[in-house]
Amino acid sequence: MASATHPLASASTAGPHTTSASAVALPASSSGLSGLSGLTSGGTTPGGLTGGVAGGSAVVSSSGSSSGFGLEEIGIPGRDYLKEALTSCTDPLKAIEDFQIENGILLPSLRPMLPMLDLHGIKRLDFHNSVLEDLRERLIQQITGPTAQSGISAKERERKLKELLVKSFPVIKIKSLRPVVMSVLKQMSFIEDRYLKVLVRDKELYEDCDIVIKRHLWRDNQSLFGDEVSPHLSNYIRDKEALLYRHEAPNAFFALSPKARRQLEVIQRLADMIGNNVKLYDMTLQFLRTLFLRTRNVHYCTLRAELLMALHDLEVQDIVSVDPCHNFTWCLDACIRERNVDVKKSRELQGILDAIRRGQEQVLGDLSMTLCDPFAIHFLAASALKILNHQVEREGMPRDNTILHLLLRMLFLGLSAWEMIETQEFAEPKLDPKLVTKFIPALMSLIVDDQVRAQNNKLPLEDRATAQIVIEHSGPPPESYQNFIGSSLVATTLAMHYTLQTARAKDATGLKRVLGFLANVVHMHPYEDTFMHSLVTNLILMRDDFDAQDFCTCVFDEFFFTSINHDNFVRHLMRLLWFVYTKVNGTRLENIMKLTEPAAYGTPEATKDPMTQEYSALKERIDAHLKALASSRANEEGKADQVLENV
Repeated sequence: MASATHPLASASTAGPHTTSASAVALPASSSGLSGLSGLTSGGTTPGGLTGGVAGGSAVVSSSGSSSGFGLEEIGIPGRDYLKEALTSCTDPLKAIEDFQIENGILLPSLRPMLPMLDLHGIKRLDFHNSVLEDLRERLIQQITGPTAQSGISAKERERKLKELLVKSFPVIKIKSLRPVVMSVLKQMSFIEDRYLKVLVRDKELYEDCDIVIKRHLWRDNQSLFGDEVSPHLSNYIRDKEALLYRHEAPNAFFALSPKARRQLEVIQRLADMIGNNVKLYDMTLQFLRTLFLRTRNVHYCTLRAELLMALHDLEVQDIVSVDPCHNFTWCLDACIRERNVDVKKSRELQGILDAIRRGQEQVLGDLSMTLCDPFAIHFLAASALKILNHQVEREGMPRDNTILHLLLRMLFLGLSAWEMIETQEFAEPKLDPKLVTKFIPALMSLIVDDQVRAQNNKLPLEDRATAQIVIEHSGPPPESYQNFIGSSLVATTLAMHYTLQTARAKDATGLKRVLGFLANVVHMHPYEDTFMHSLVTNLILMRDDFDAQDFCTCVFDEFFFTSINHDNFVRHLMRLLWFVYTKVNGTRLENIMKLTEPAAYGTPEATKDPMTQEYSALKERIDAHLKALASSRANEEGKADQVLENV
């Protein structure tokens, strides 16, 4: 099968490899070939399917035996023979009759029955096709039947398969016989290159190959495998981005559990394509590293972790046993599923990181990709915030919590994934001690302020603190907080999650304190889109606060408008407006719609652009609402005029 070179195939490999691959291992339940000795030793088969074969001497032709579809190669007269017989004979009808007798079903008791079939209007072609189909199915059953029932060893079985393939492969171009050849190929643990070349060059044959056979074809053809994998990778990324921007489900992205996510069709399809072939798995990881390096799209990191865990669920030991990230990913997956890092799992995770010795540093490339998965970042940062809240409540020191240190260590490793793979410098980044001694205390002071305000709001009006005390707990964040979020990815991530915490608590005052400081540091952050998705989800639940102009100024002017020239910010903003537009001031709403209008809006290309489609749907929604309001006001004014006239 001729295929264009896929861009992934020519890309330079980024990051460590797992291991070199061997051929796909033969399953223990492979089929037996009992009763096939006559077919594989040159005997004549009823119906002349493989009769007269010179044992083991057939030559595979790359042209696919264009003259006779391979029949002549296995000793059966084909088109050339029949053409010669008809052009050189004196009695064509006699030549046809002789050909039928010589090449028909060699069963004397059947011959008198053929005229009776003619009398019943049954064509000879239909009869012979029905016999062929029955024999073909019986032969396939013998080829694919259980080995245990045949009583032959795996080695003997493989030998018989090779003999049968030599004799049957020349007729692979004949569609009615092709299933037999394909069933033989499917059962073989190793297929010679001379057969694989024929399958690859012919598009029809390639498409008819079972995925088990295709794995043999892909094993040494990275370009072909890239062509097959690429659409699935694109679909995966498209589905992830659709979840981030969709309006129907406000919190769709983090809704699924890890187990449910890897049951999705794309993951299962990729796992099926890889099977237990280590080389194909290694190629897939190379593709993911290369695409992550080119695009900085962290969803490729998610796919890397989900694919490994999908193979883990399928118990593909040939792969999971050689992937050095398996135990780490498995343990992290369990933590994400349980939403908790206990002492036992923290020791296991730390033990794996500490066990990386000199010469094994390349493993950090794949480990960092696993930790750069947005679900992993979300979990690590949320767990760190959970510990900080707990430390505030018990008046503990953050530096004393060993699990917090591990979470920060893994978070920093994940956030450094792109730089590590891009520079090929596989060394674990060192966390700035001041992050724990300066930034985290400042962050905890904000948590204390939030708790003071929340507690004050629960008191009766007469018992609440004075305005001065409230102001002291509502002012700008500490200077160390502001400095760190602009210079440290870990600090920025923790600040983003603290912001989500205030929004989740519907604390408008707390949100206004910190949201504006994130405006210039969110863009190009690995957690950018997933943070924006979660922020918008929580802002939607605060829709009543959009009645206040100072809240709108903070959200729209100080945060969204600073990055309004980036398409992803525009799409997140439109998702927010979809739910809160009724609360936003009319003049402000009009200005926002002008700022978010895509360049392609109103052009023929608009129907193909997702962002333009979303803008059009939002504009129609808002226009319909404004039209309904105008109609309602007109009706009210009409009723008022009527009352005045009656007076």
